[in-house]
Amino acid sequence: MNRDELKGKADQLKGKAKQAVGDLTDDEKLRNQGQADEIEGEVQEGFGKARRKVGETIEEIGEKLKD
Repeated sequence: MNRDELKGKADQLKGKAKQAVGDLTDDEKLRNQGQADEIEGEVQEGFGKARRKVGETIEEIGEKLKD
């Protein structure tokens, strides 16, 4: 996992926690902030995964070129 993937996971957890607190306190604003944080985390995690896959592919190509 790279930094983007870890930050994305953390933001998702933070968002879920905010949503839970918003549900418990009937705070729609906090619940909405939680949903936004969770979505942002999913996007960042996806970006991190894509970046990692590109890096792995470049490494594979480099290894094949060495042979």
